[in-house]
Amino acid sequence: MDDDLSGTMAETGSFRCDDCGYLMTLVRQDALPDACPGCGGLHFSRASMFASALTMVRIPPPPPDPARSALLRSVADDLAHPGSYLVFEREDDGVTPAVHLVSREWTRIGRSLAADVRFDDPTVSRRHALIVRQPDGLRVLDDRSLNGVFVNGRRIEWRQLRDGDEIAVGCHRLHYVETVATRRRLPVDGADDRGALAEGRYGQDDDRAPSHGGLS
Repeated sequence: MDDDLSGTMAETGSFRCDDCGYLMTLVRQDALPDACPGCGGLHFSRASMFASALTMVRIPPPPPDPARSALLRSVADDLAHPGSYLVFEREDDGVTPAVHLVSREWTRIGRSLAADVRFDDPTVSRRHALIVRQPDGLRVLDDRSLNGVFVNGRRIEWRQLRDGDEIAVGCHRLHYVETVATRRRLPVDGADDRGALAEGRYGQDDDRAPSHGGLS
């Protein structure tokens, strides 16, 4: 086996956590996570086809938190500009809700710096999920993630989104909201002056895809 590889860029191939045996397959330019998604361990070794059988551990979505869900729904109720939104908690404080206006044909969710909605968390794959706009509405797709994409507690490969759906990626939850009515004004990324969420009350997402935080 190779020496400890944590915190390094790795070539393509399979690597396992020395503590729990979590198996990861990396593609070109992927980096090993800072911590194992399965147990939080810090040490990895290259997997060998001659080694003993490895156990792949997947992280289930966190159980619903009624208080947290109620807070996010209250933010959704304040949305004024008609459109499709993702509402979730910011990573910088874990409390302030963030709102992302889904306005593009493709919205990428993941750990990559190129993601439109980014979670800097080892339970989230670099390319975890895609929100795709189609003539009949928005769909969420699993973008070859390790831990899967869950909608309302059920694992999916793809699914059409409906108002009120809850999407789980790793240890994070996002609430999908569709709004048509005009209510109070709150600042929202991607909305013009007519459609913003209420000043200074809630966090504002950024097109540069900052880190956002988890609904664990």
